[in-house]
This record gives sequence, C-alpha cells and structure tokens, in this order.
Amino acid sequence: MRGYKLKFVVLLGAISIVGIISVQTYFLVNAWNTREKELNQSIVIALKTVAEKICHLNQTAPPYGNPVRQLTSAYFVVDINSVIDANVLEHYLKTEFERLNIRTDYEYAIYDCHSDRMVYGSYISASGSGEKLKASENLPKYREYLYYFGIRFPALRNTIAGDMAILFFFTFILVLSVIFFVYAIFVILQQKQFSEMQKDFINNMTHEFKTPISTINLAADVILDPEIVKDPRRLDRYASLIKQENSRLDLLAGKVLQIVHIEKGGLQLKTETINLNELIKTVAGHFRTKLRPGSALELSLDPSVKVIRADIIHLTNIFHNLFDNAVKYGPENAEIRISTRMENRTVFIIFSDNGPGIDPKYQKRVFQKFFRVPSGDVHNVKGFGLGLHYVKIICRAHGWKIKLDTREGSGARFNIEVPNQ
Repeated sequence: MRGYKLKFVVLLGAISIVGIISVQTYFLVNAWNTREKELNQSIVIALKTVAEKICHLNQTAPPYGNPVRQLTSAYFVVDINSVIDANVLEHYLKTEFERLNIRTDYEYAIYDCHSDRMVYGSYISASGSGEKLKASENLPKYREYLYYFGIRFPALRNTIAGDMAILFFFTFILVLSVIFFVYAIFVILQQKQFSEMQKDFINNMTHEFKTPISTINLAADVILDPEIVKDPRRLDRYASLIKQENSRLDLLAGKVLQIVHIEKGGLQLKTETINLNELIKTVAGHFRTKLRPGSALELSLDPSVKVIRADIIHLTNIFHNLFDNAVKYGPENAEIRISTRMENRTVFIIFSDNGPGIDPKYQKRVFQKFFRVPSGDVHNVKGFGLGLHYVKIICRAHGWKIKLDTREGSGARFNIEVPNQ
C-alpha cells in the first residue's frame, strides 16, 4: 500500500472514530438526561399524591399550587399544610413508589415547628435490606413551608445508571472495538515502517555486496587471461585484490549473520575482569590507523576507573561500531573523543564526535534494527543499519544502559553506564 493511500485510510479511520465516539456520547448523555427527567417526574407525581392523601386523611384543604419543591437533584420538600404522622407518611410513600415503580433508596424527615428542626423519620432501602447508602440524619429545612416533610434519594444516580446498564454495556463494547481498531492501525503503521526499513536494508545490502563482487569478477577476468602469467607482479596484485574483496564480503555477511544469531538466542557472554582504560588505549591505537588525514582521536580516561566485568570481544565490537559511525558520518577533519569517569559507583564510558548530529525526532529510533537516519536521495554513507542495534543488544545483555545525547549539527554523544559490580 502506497504511503498516501495509507495516510488516507488512517485519516478516514480517525474521522470515523471521532464521529462514532461523539454520536455515542451524545446519545448516552441524552438518554441519561431523559431517564433522569422521567424519574424526577414520577417522584413529583408520587409525592403530590402522598400530599393529597394526607390532606384528605386530615380533612384539611390541600396547599395552593404544586406542593412539591425540588431543592436539589436528589432532595425534595412537600408542603402538607397540616400535621404529619410519620407512620402514615411512610405507608403512603411506600404505596405510591411501588405503584409508580420507583425503586430507589430514600430517607425522609418531618419538620417540627415547635422545635424548629427536621425530625428524622427513616431510611427505606429499595432492596428491603435497610442498609444505608450515604444516609444523612440532618436533612435541610425549607423556610417557606410550615408543615412539610423532606425526602432525599441518595441512590438516585445509581438507579439511573442501573436502568441504563444495557446501554452502558453496548457503549463498552463500542469503546473496546474502537481500541482494537486503533491498535490495528498502529500495527499496520509499524509493519509499514518495518517493511520500509527492510527494503532499505536489502537495497543497502545489494549495493554493499555489488561492489566487491564486481571487483572480484573483474580481477578474475584478468587472471583468466593467459598473458597474465608473463607478469607475476600483476598477477599477485589481482590475486591480493580478490583476497581483500573476499574478506570484505565475509565481513559484511558476518555482520548480518551475527545479528540473526543473537536474536535467535545465540548470545552467550563470556565475562571476565577487564582493565577498561587499558583496553580503550589498545583499541584507540588501532582506530588511529583508520583516521583520515586531519582527523584526531582524543582520550580522557579517569584513573579512578579500574576494572569492569564484561565480554571483551563484544565490548571491543561496541567500540568499533561507535568509532565506525563517527568516521562514516563525521566531517573530513573528524574529532573523536573517548572518555571514562566514575560517579556514584557507576562507570561512564562516553563516546563523542563533532559530526552532523541526529535530528531529535530520530534519536529514539537509531537503535532499531535496519534503521538509518534519512538523508533524502543522497546515499553517500554505506551500511546496513545494524551497528547501533548490535550495540544496544550487547549493552542490554550486560545489564548496562546506553543513551544518546545529540542535537542536529552539534555532534553525537553516546553514554554507556556500567554499574560497578
């Protein structure tokens, strides 16, 4: 799938997800508000009927207008305009709530005008267990009525949620489906990215192998010439060239096979006690023979750093990979510095250069297999994108940490943290 097609699919998917979630949220909120309104209306009707029954029982005139006032979303006061008997009130409340199928916990209190306080009545559980849910024996008073009772519904929201359980269930299924869809898109993008890196790797490998193969083929044609035996010096030069290019092919193939072997679980560290500073001096001596004219390699080794436990072969390969990167990507007058220091019983190995640095958006990906920092249509630096991946694997196998500190245009700095065992 081409890049623009995939981006179009991802865009449509994102729009669809936002649309689905928005519509579902709208219907969920609308359904909640509708159910809350219906329940409040049923409560008001039931309380109004209770007030009429009590007035009829007491043979008093009902209050003018609607006797029910909703002070909060869960608290109502009901004007009776006559003395209220708690037992009668509770009986009427149960009867009316049952008739209108209002199944939720509630508690009530009756205002006593002589003591000017709300006299707590009882807590009625919808399940009949009597267990209180956020019960309060201090229901607020209402100054505009003289004979009234207050009723509170502490579980009103839970009741609405229970009534909408099936809608919440389908919403959960929808959200789960959206999560799976997003994950699928994420996997597709990852696979596309990995596929592109593999394609780049194959292209790079083809170019890397093509040069020595062409050279060997050319040298072989020269050697096959019968006249070559008359010029032993020329024959020796072409034979050496074949030997040299064959070694290069072996090295390239070895890099690829080494990564494959490691990732199949074939990495076995043979740790030993190593004098780190002395090893760096030895390796640096070999590095200096590979530097371009005008380049420099500087060592800054902390004398307090003594020995570490490591696999000397893999540690040497780490240094070679970091050095090769500094030379390949660095300027003609490369300045490479290797330093060590001891800090809080941790040994730090710092490898820095004055190269072009790495764009921050690529810094987290440089240790991925096959990844190479994009350079447009210019491919003047050879490689497979395996060097830093190998470095990361070896550091992880040792229990070390490696961090990249770089800014585009200001060089790269690799910090390896080695706990002092």
